[in-house]
Amino acid sequence: MGVDFGKHDFQESLSELALLTSTAGSLPVHTLTGKRSRPDPALFIGSGKAGELKEAADALDADIVVFNHALSPAQQRNLERFLNRHVIDRTGLILDIFGQRAQSHVGKVQVELAQVQYQASRLVRAWSHLERQKGGIGMRGGPGERQLELDRRMLDERAKRLKADLSRLQRQHHTQRRARARNDTLSISLVGYTNAGKSTLFNALTKARAYAADQLFATLDTTSRRLFLDGLGNVVLSDTVGFIRDLPTQLVAAFRATLDETVHADLLLHVVDASSPVRHEQIEQVNRVLAEINASDIPQIVVMNKIDAAPELLEQGPRVERDEDGVPKRVFLSAREGVGLDVLREAIVDVARWLAEQPDAPAPYDPRLAEVPAPADGAMFDEDGWEGAQGPDGPDSDPPRAN
Repeated sequence: MGVDFGKHDFQESLSELALLTSTAGSLPVHTLTGKRSRPDPALFIGSGKAGELKEAADALDADIVVFNHALSPAQQRNLERFLNRHVIDRTGLILDIFGQRAQSHVGKVQVELAQVQYQASRLVRAWSHLERQKGGIGMRGGPGERQLELDRRMLDERAKRLKADLSRLQRQHHTQRRARARNDTLSISLVGYTNAGKSTLFNALTKARAYAADQLFATLDTTSRRLFLDGLGNVVLSDTVGFIRDLPTQLVAAFRATLDETVHADLLLHVVDASSPVRHEQIEQVNRVLAEINASDIPQIVVMNKIDAAPELLEQGPRVERDEDGVPKRVFLSAREGVGLDVLREAIVDVARWLAEQPDAPAPYDPRLAEVPAPADGAMFDEDGWEGAQGPDGPDSDPPRAN
């Protein structure tokens, strides 16, 4: 079910929903659309369209109704009662896919934390049979604890344990990054929209065997490999989780341990599906997530991948585009066909050399320094200030302040 609220990418988002549904293991059998200026507070789509949706679901004997939007807990509950079947929104669908795909311990912890936070917001008062008063000595007349409250406390406790586990894993990753920093090893992260070909490019560059497939979210767990580049030496290349439009906030928050590899990278390879008609919107979505995790200031090379699927680009062949300073900004290649990989390697080396030539960022201004007295000749600075500094009227007078 998709509702057109006037956004320009409505059709592309709807096509993406069908792929997400298939990726989750369900078979889409019907797509219903409608137009609204704003969501209905109770049913999101209004009672008329909800009736039409119920008729279609009954006729097709559909088990699940999937919405291409984020539903509030009340809207989801009302729709399930009205349609008499399970309703899942876009956020829940992506969480389900992530739950199926997570392989590593850190990935499973991150996904479970996001699911617990999502479930906690969806608790409904469905346990009225346990709201009766308890009996027994000293308990008569006291209201019993509702199952809703028990569930909420259980989820809260589980979330606390998962956050503690994630904090420990983040410290381990931080230790690994510090070891690489001590060795002055350049850190490069692959980022991009899901199914843009990041894992295929990762395997082509490093000769690794990371899982790669023509599907959404084929890779969830960060994989890092050493890569040798002529003229630069060894660098560390990391493959990260793919981004998508309307990426659930719970996932962005929970996947900090994975996304930290992106935040602490020296260089980002922003992989783009050059054959996609909505590539510009996908680039915008990726940059939006990068800004959300404070990684938008990291230098990028935009890698226009899959030129073999775009005849007009394949005709021009692999190439690099540079800015006015001669720094590589875009590289056109095909990771699957192995075309243009040498061009990308050379571009990485050029950018790394350019980064090495940049001056270090100045230390942040400390306003307390303006209050420090100017030292006299021969004065020594200790914890109490300048020792031996004299004012104009002798050793006991105030020393002059800095202007």
